[in-house]
Amino acid sequence: MKLSPRDAARYFAKPEAQRTGVLIYGTDPMRVALKRQELIAALIGPEGEEEMRLTRMPAGDLRKDPAMLSDAIKAISFFPGPRVAFVEDATELTGDIVAKALEDWQEGDAQVVITGGSLKPKGKLRKLFETHPNAYAVGIYDDPPSREEIEADFKKAGIQQIDPEAMTDLIALSRDLDPGDFRQTVEKLALYKLSDDTPVSPDDVLAMAPASTEAGLDDLLHIVAEGRAGEIGPVLTKLQAQGTQAVALCIAATRHFRALHGASSDPGGPAQGINRLRPPVHFKNRDRMVRQAQKWGVHRLEQALEVLIETDLKLRSTQKAPQLALVERTLIRLAMLGGRR
Repeated sequence: MKLSPRDAARYFAKPEAQRTGVLIYGTDPMRVALKRQELIAALIGPEGEEEMRLTRMPAGDLRKDPAMLSDAIKAISFFPGPRVAFVEDATELTGDIVAKALEDWQEGDAQVVITGGSLKPKGKLRKLFETHPNAYAVGIYDDPPSREEIEADFKKAGIQQIDPEAMTDLIALSRDLDPGDFRQTVEKLALYKLSDDTPVSPDDVLAMAPASTEAGLDDLLHIVAEGRAGEIGPVLTKLQAQGTQAVALCIAATRHFRALHGASSDPGGPAQGINRLRPPVHFKNRDRMVRQAQKWGVHRLEQALEVLIETDLKLRSTQKAPQLALVERTLIRLAMLGGRR
């Protein structure tokens, strides 16, 4: 049977002991490994591996010795409790071997957990688990984690109370980080709040969030919006070395100043305006952009947008002019405009 992402999340958290097994596959090895770890821990408990109730076998070894999986399924541990036979990095070449081993499975045998990469929908392995009456197939995709999965991570880490604004920030952070890094951040946050009974706050999230070491568009846009013209050149050079194109820089700057204009135009003031923007502003940038909107005001932000639209038209209408130089002059001009009192 094929499990949907929502049903799969529930199954990994609380698996059914009477199932024959589950196939977990996906293009991202880290995401697949995290789900496999969660499932096996839920099946056999924290002491299961030490009590030899987990048999691990690479798919390559299984092809050399096809009886290995059947033996692991039927083996009896010295310790009582559920058992798992785990096959790692399976491919379609192992489909026939696994199918034969599952034929002899009976209730009380070890549950079979198999992980693989990007398996074809019509391949033997996926078809075997998707059509099996007592086994599951779960595709792990590169989508960001759901709120339900994020809350499950908090619960495991021991985080009980979270401010609603901090939850919004954490959801945003989960979309920026890969699953392993996000889980480490949650664990760090749990340690940070270990002796603190107050709810997790946005400041707590900011303190634990990893910092990027690469020059980013956000760095440049904040420099421009804060009127620091002298700092534009070095950051722009780094972005150019990373392959950032002039048109992309202009589009990003236009998006940033439109967001500031929207916030500044809001009847409730820039702070409320920032919170109403869609897509939402990243939590790390929220307070900074509120200050920028307050400093610029609606009139100067309209002037900035006119300059950026004019630059965008020039970039798209000519190929001969040095485009990055044109964008750099525009950004310096904006920084000087924003630096005025």
